Amino acid sequence: MKKKWIFIILLVLLVLVQFIRIDKTHPDIDKNKDFISLTNPPQEIAKMIKTSCYDCHSYESKYPWYAEVAPVSWYLKNHINEARERVNFSEWADYTKEKAARKLHACAEDVDEEEMPLSSYTFVHGKASLNKEQIKQLSNWFADQAKLEK
Repeated sequence: MKKKWIFIILLVLLVLVQFIRIDKTHPDIDKNKDFISLTNPPQEIAKMIKTSCYDCHSYESKYPWYAEVAPVSWYLKNHINEARERVNFSEWADYTKEKAARKLHACAEDVDEEEMPLSSYTFVHGKASLNKEQIKQLSNWFADQAKLEK
């Protein structure tokens, strides 16, 4: 009998937390501040960045259906907020040259060491996965851009 009440209470709590919604609005996107607009990468590189990075690291996040379900929605929103704090490609023009160089260097390292895109992200978003050749291309391109910023 006690297990039944615990289950009922947990179920009620799960239903109630669904009313705590996340904010999925984005600031307006200013193409004059956008990383791809400013750096004009080759089309193949731009596609990799858009597909593998922009969903978390820009104001162009596309929330999947499960972003409607708490507490998963809270995790996703927190993850995106932290990603944008680390690098926000939608605000690229706001970075100083030194800060941009540091961020590009970090991007190169993270891609090269296969830390980005996150495996938990590519598990659900298979198109964001990068093969070995793409990892090398993207990492080298980020590293080259970091040198240009210095």
